[in-house]
Amino acid sequence: MAPCYPVAPVDSQPGCLEPDDPSPAPPMFRKLLIANRGEPVVRIARAAQALGIKAVGVASEADADASWVQCLDEVVRIPGRAPGESYLVMETLVQAARQTGCAAVHPAWGFLAENPRFAALCAQHGLTFVGPTPGVMQRMALKWPAKSSMGEKGLTCIPGSKGLLSSPEQAAKIATKTGYPVIVKADAGGGGRGMRKVDKPEDLASAFAAASAESLAAFGNGALYLERYLAGGRHIEFQLITDCFGNAVHLFERDCSVQRNHQKLIEESPSPAIDGDTRMRVGEQVAKAAASIGYTGAGTIEFLRRPDTGELCFMEMNTRLQVEHCVSEMVTGVDIVAEQIKVAANEVLSVGQEDLKLDGHAIEVRLNAEDPSANFQPTPGTLEKFSIPTDQGPGTIRIDTHLQEGDEISPYYDSLIGKVIAHAPTREKAIETLVRTLNATVIEGVKTTVPVHLAVLQSPEFKSGQYDTSCIPGWPA
Repeated sequence: MAPCYPVAPVDSQPGCLEPDDPSPAPPMFRKLLIANRGEPVVRIARAAQALGIKAVGVASEADADASWVQCLDEVVRIPGRAPGESYLVMETLVQAARQTGCAAVHPAWGFLAENPRFAALCAQHGLTFVGPTPGVMQRMALKWPAKSSMGEKGLTCIPGSKGLLSSPEQAAKIATKTGYPVIVKADAGGGGRGMRKVDKPEDLASAFAAASAESLAAFGNGALYLERYLAGGRHIEFQLITDCFGNAVHLFERDCSVQRNHQKLIEESPSPAIDGDTRMRVGEQVAKAAASIGYTGAGTIEFLRRPDTGELCFMEMNTRLQVEHCVSEMVTGVDIVAEQIKVAANEVLSVGQEDLKLDGHAIEVRLNAEDPSANFQPTPGTLEKFSIPTDQGPGTIRIDTHLQEGDEISPYYDSLIGKVIAHAPTREKAIETLVRTLNATVIEGVKTTVPVHLAVLQSPEFKSGQYDTSCIPGWPA
């Protein structure tokens, strides 16, 4: 069992740090704190330990007896249960890293992964943050500055406002020029919060107020911008990795168009909507753009593919590791997490663009403890039975999870049970393998999203590759 310690008292409040002051990185870390919980911790610990790095984690009061902590070499118990009193308390996490002798902090995804203040606090205390510098993160975390930066680098952007909106009246003038429908978006948003689609002028003022209020409550920032709403688009994102020496590669694209309320349900690579020329042209653009702004580490640049022209329009950049990174790993053979850690330790990327080739097709489904028949309400509880087979062929199956039979799914945190990824020589074989696997999966004690995934995978729309973000193919609206 991994040694477990209580967190020591936080010794001081941090001062200010210039956003782009990076902390020096050692040749390779001996210890790495993973500032997260659950499945991300298991994934990152596996990569760190394979590199000879000890993985240190934190566990809240709600996670004190969770089975996933057994993957760690050391565990620091932190107070609180809800995220706001545990995994989101930056000073506590930094203190946990310092008292265990960690040289670096990996934020994984979610929680503080895209918080420039947390990255700056780590640097201030001599800890290497596995990710971009605070200044670059801050610049790209806000949607409008990111859009402006990428537009300057030659990426096409969705038509809309040329900056943040000062009032509903200004939004109305821009919407008239752009044409309806439009969508108002939170500058600091994510996960679909702070967004409102507007179909006609008389609804714009109320949508503006609602989106701003929701964004202020969720992110502490009510600023909005406006874009033309492109119905029937495809959500395409390019995975990239850059190092500290200006080297950058893309690991091709993922199609994440199967969504519910802007939350991804299924991801695949390569996208059936992208041809080879577009793939290489846009991939080269995003890699160069990331390197030109001084980005380091793993990141994702997201696009909306216009249904009328097929053009890829920049939406945002995720300055962190993505939940669905494993899809790209399956089709390229690259351990993205290992590369991310090595880059943070000032190592040169171990792969060049010429080394990267697409190998077959990969599809991922996110299994959540949710009841699809009750508007996807979370269903916390005990996993009385939990079995996902890996021998259903004709392709191969990868399962990323932090849970095992008998574990509790906490009401305090995300409802993700795990990710099931199928890889095969063709898209058809990958779908077949995933359908067979889900049909043989046994999960009892909580309701899950397995029925939704089976409906999508077997729908004519998904099988043909002709689907978009407007609905869940094969599933009733």
